[in-house]
Amino acid sequence: MSLTVTAAQARRLILFLQGLGEAPGRRSQAELLALIERLGYVQLDSIDRLARAHHMILRSRDSGYRPAALHRLQTDRLIFENWTHDAAVIPMAFYPYWRRRFREQAAALAKRWRRWRGRQYEALLDDVRERVRQDGEVMARDFAHTRVRRAGGAFWDWHGGKTALEYLWRTGELAITRREGFQKVYDLAERVIPEHLRNAEPGAQATVDWACAAALERLGLATPGQMAGFWGGLSAAETKAWCRAAVAEGRAEVVQLEGVDGSLQSLFAPAGIAELLAKVPDPPRRLRLLNPFDPVLRDRRRLARVFGFDYRIEIFVPEAERRYGYYVFPLLEGERLVGRIDLVAQRQADALAVRALWLEPGIRFGRGRQRRLEAELERWRRFAGLGSVTWTDGVVKGEG
Repeated sequence: MSLTVTAAQARRLILFLQGLGEAPGRRSQAELLALIERLGYVQLDSIDRLARAHHMILRSRDSGYRPAALHRLQTDRLIFENWTHDAAVIPMAFYPYWRRRFREQAAALAKRWRRWRGRQYEALLDDVRERVRQDGEVMARDFAHTRVRRAGGAFWDWHGGKTALEYLWRTGELAITRREGFQKVYDLAERVIPEHLRNAEPGAQATVDWACAAALERLGLATPGQMAGFWGGLSAAETKAWCRAAVAEGRAEVVQLEGVDGSLQSLFAPAGIAELLAKVPDPPRRLRLLNPFDPVLRDRRRLARVFGFDYRIEIFVPEAERRYGYYVFPLLEGERLVGRIDLVAQRQADALAVRALWLEPGIRFGRGRQRRLEAELERWRRFAGLGSVTWTDGVVKGEG
């Protein structure tokens, strides 16, 4: 008979595996790298409402974190940038397992981007390769002369040179050596990726084995589809076959997850999951603000089933149709997501402005919780280098 895991047990497990099961302490550079390895990757995003997503994800788990620390890991060639389900920083030790993806992306992107961009960027590939080989590091602005006027929005309207750079990066010929602001600086992969990792070739089955085992280790409880989506690049058929073999070999087991609504879902877990659950500590009571791209929040269905929290990033929702706001931060307290907050760094006013606060049903904004929230906002104010925290009148919009 398979083990039944309660929603409360699953919450503690997920928070523990994703680095939120303990109070954030100050980490050394080696410990910061170990944290990124524990998470698997850290998603990159350009939105800077308070701080960019990757910095907030790490700061939520490392009280001494500063953006310069991530930059040092990159310049020391201990992390690389590429694609998981989105752009991310990834431990350099994982690089060989991206070799298969580079090959697959070469054909898939060429077909898809030809429809999107036409053939202009393909004609520029050799010129871009040669420019980088001869001159070294380049940025998209170095190819601004390849821009072609196009109708439509500007966000994805890359010029030909930018598209060629992105294609060569996504397929492994180029690598990101660093960023200036948030702009990528590209160079040949052979000048960025250590040779022993760049030339390693794990093989197709070894790549699937690593990706599935590593995803399940970080998710704790997962369907084959969730495992396939963790890194991206795997098919559901591959993960299903791996799960069958792993259970037969005693490396994984089937469990039942009892959701907050009482329903049961069959999932896979690493072997010995009962022992792991018994060792997982209770998360700290402190209240923590999470970035919308935090890995704990990424799987919205799992979030609803395990945490009972209905969350949606509304940046692409028309303003009149938004339920909460453009970029609203969930609030974690212990093992519960207790609310969400709309705030923004107002640089000219030198203030972190709190504009709205919504609490989940059954949650009260008493003095203790208010003090915990004020302490958390003060921590983020200092991180953002702002002079004060300001509150809009009537900021509490909902209270359970």
